This record gives sequence, structure tokens and C-alpha cells, in this order.
Amino acid sequence: MHLLITGGAGFIGSHVVRHFLSAHPDCRITNLDSLTYAGNLANLRDVEDNPRYTFLKGDITDRGFIDRLFGQTDIEGVIHLAAESHVDRSIADPTAFVMTNVIGTVNLLDAARRHWNGRYEGRRFYHISTDEVYGSLEKGTGMFTETTPYDPHSPYSASKASSDHFVRAYHDTYGLPVVISNCSNNYGPFQFPEKLIPLFINNIRNSKPLPLYGKGENVRDWLWVEDHARAIDVIYHRGRDGATYNIGGHNEWSNIDLVRQLCHIMDEKLGRRAGESEKLLTFVTDRAGHDLRYAIDSSLLQRELGWVPSLSFEEGLQKTVEWYLANEEWLGGVTSGAYQHYYEAHYGGR
Repeated sequence: MHLLITGGAGFIGSHVVRHFLSAHPDCRITNLDSLTYAGNLANLRDVEDNPRYTFLKGDITDRGFIDRLFGQTDIEGVIHLAAESHVDRSIADPTAFVMTNVIGTVNLLDAARRHWNGRYEGRRFYHISTDEVYGSLEKGTGMFTETTPYDPHSPYSASKASSDHFVRAYHDTYGLPVVISNCSNNYGPFQFPEKLIPLFINNIRNSKPLPLYGKGENVRDWLWVEDHARAIDVIYHRGRDGATYNIGGHNEWSNIDLVRQLCHIMDEKLGRRAGESEKLLTFVTDRAGHDLRYAIDSSLLQRELGWVPSLSFEEGLQKTVEWYLANEEWLGGVTSGAYQHYYEAHYGGR
């Protein structure tokens, strides 16, 4: 089995690469990543010398490059994780999100369609998406299911919704074997510190303000990243062609309650007085179009494929804090930009 994993040097992608190499001894992986600010090869130092693993720097928006890659390599499956994913950045520069998330996805779909050329036995295109395509829920009004109508509110979620529709269109129009999953907020080791949890861990560690949008009332469902990697595995191998599966952690938390829990854990780990880190909390003007609540119903995935989350959020948050505190060198390298030199040092002569 030869998999092309796009975005495999990013937060979720690095966990997926590591999981597939470990769980499937027959699996060869080509990891395609353009190494933007959130792509970090230091995330994969433990597998970079694995003979079944190859890293390839490239951009999915480059149609000619993608076409040559499929022409020169017997790719049997695609796990498509490459995406611009930060909502604030999408508000500042929507076009970049259209290029990567929409055009890049279509380039991959078109290359798979043409080079597989109807020989689809044993092949699959798996597109990883987000719960944000469904829009916003009010508190106490149920959860997103696979049949919830799309209602994206940010340039990021609109770009992901568009890419989801293209994946389904290639299945319906060309018969391309596809599967899609929409997941809730991921957390865990190796996450780039623009996201809430690693950002606040780093700020608490350095006694910097904790900027929280609005009143902190927005609610998110949190998914342990290694549970997500396991879900991707079972969906890729056993999901129904053309199906969509929601992946959620069954861990709904308001942002304010999450931050207070995080402050409590950090005070304990750093030997600070109880409540000391919470004094860093600073409320800032809410984000434009900020969705109130996301909640994922993953019962279809559990019922059909037997996947269940392995950790409660409290357990996962403890493990996450412990990892970041034990890996200050990694965090320091990412926040200083030093990781950008790692590619040239390790791969520049290859």
C-alpha cells in the first residue's frame, strides 16, 4: 500500500504519518508538504529515516507538479490533510485559503482521476474536513450530523465547504472512490502555537496575557489528535465509498471553562499559587462571524466502524500540558522560527 499524505508535516498530519507507519508494516508513505509556517519536519524526526517513508516538498496548488507526481509514482491512496486552517488568517487573506483548500484539492482530485483512469480497485481518495462547514449551533440544540446542511460563516469554513463539494462531485461524476470526514477541534502534541491550547500554555509559561475572544462563551468539541489518527485509519480502510463520517471527541467545553481548567493544571505543574495563571486572562474584541457552538455527533462512525474516543478532555489536557512542558526546545524553535532552517539542514543535500 503506497499512500500519498498531503500536509503530513503539520500537526494532525504528523500524527497520521506516524500512526500508519506503526499500524501497517506494509504501508509506504510519501509525505507531501509545502512547509508553510505550520509545517514542521521536526514533528517527524523519529520516522525520517524509516525506509518506508519519503518526504517531498511541494505545493498542491502547482497543477503541473501534482500531475508529474502521480505520473511518476504508483500512488494507491490519498489522505488529503493539506489546508490553510486558521480562521483569523482566513479573515485577513481569504484568497490564500481559496488557492490551497479549493484549487489544491481539485488539482489532487483531477490527478487521481486521470492517472487512476478508472482502475479504482484498492484505491481511495480520503478528504479530511472540519465541523465548521456546518455553521453554528445554539446552546442545547443538538449536534451536527452527517446530514446537517452546510452553512459556513468564515472564509476558512467556506473554502473547506467548497472542497468537500468538489470531492463529492468527483465521486458522483467520475466514479472516483472517495470518503470524507468532518472533525471537531483537535488538540495534543506538536500543534502550532497559534491555536488556543498551545498558545495559552506558552503564554502562561512565560507569564504573558491570555487573549480570549468576547466573554469566552463560545463552545467547542475537543478531539485528542491520536484518536483522530485512529479514526482516519478505520475510515480509510473500512468506510463506505462516497460516505461522510463525523469525528468528535464528545468533549464540549466553553472557551472560558477550558482556559480556567488549563490555568489550574499549569499552576500545579509550574508550582504556582492556585489562581495565579488565571490573572493573565484578558478579554478582547470578539472575532467577526465567530460561531457560538460546534458539537459533533459521531454515532455513525461508532456504529458502523466501531471507533470510540479513548480519552476524556481532562485526561487529554493533562497529557498535552505535560508534553509541551517536557518539549520546551520544540516549542521554542517553532515560536522563534528556527524550525524553518531544519529542512535545509536535513534535506537540502538530498
